[in-house]
Amino acid sequence: MSSMLAEPSMLASSATPFAEVVEPDVSALVTEDDTPLDNFPSEKQQRLLTESLYSSWLGPPPSQEGEPRSYLAAANVGLFASPKEPPLVPDVLLSLDVALHEAWWQKEHRSYFFWEFGKPPDVVIEIVSNREGDELGTKRRRYAWMRVAYYVVWDPAGHLGGPALRAFELRGHTYAPMEKAWFEAAALGLCAWEGVYEGRRDRWLRWHTADGGLVPTGAERAERERERAERERERAEREQARAARLVAQLRALGIEPDDSDT
Repeated sequence: MSSMLAEPSMLASSATPFAEVVEPDVSALVTEDDTPLDNFPSEKQQRLLTESLYSSWLGPPPSQEGEPRSYLAAANVGLFASPKEPPLVPDVLLSLDVALHEAWWQKEHRSYFFWEFGKPPDVVIEIVSNREGDELGTKRRRYAWMRVAYYVVWDPAGHLGGPALRAFELRGHTYAPMEKAWFEAAALGLCAWEGVYEGRRDRWLRWHTADGGLVPTGAERAERERERAERERERAEREQARAARLVAQLRALGIEPDDSDT
């Protein structure tokens, strides 16, 4: 997706950019450019990452008071840290403790405006489909300027060389590489997975939980439920068959069983 990669004029500022802005006029901002998706693999990967969370994830760990916490997962939504700087459009974002506005069709609520949500996303993910995105250069610097806590680059086709999965953690004003793509505040991680998604076998980027289990898609959850129901049906049939054999054995001995015997 187009990300308008001009270097931010406030890159050296120590203040968070959105803290200086209070409900600016967004009428002149270009929030949607209707640019089509680059390719089918990227579109499927984006949907896998967002749909699995909404289908199966219970959300980040509860608050200290035990209250559930909200989150927002989205694909191809512009991040506006300041009305004076061009946005970035990550392939996928995850933001904790935020919620969409009820009037989400209004322009001032249709994009991820930092001054509205009060914080940057916690995780942004870029899916590499060519060598033109500069994911390890300008984009990485701009996400650091935006104060995004975790930046992930997924390069399954090897356009950038090196590992397919790279994860970075914000330390100070720059990103430091992470050994594992694990995000403690969300109690979620990312990993490479070989398997079939929507009929396509490939290497995919998947969310996982602390025990290493993948966050399942809706289809995977439905299949697991179907298998569970099938196992339960088979167990019930075995119990019925066992009871019938016991009745037959008792009758062969001249004993008429009552309900308590079976």
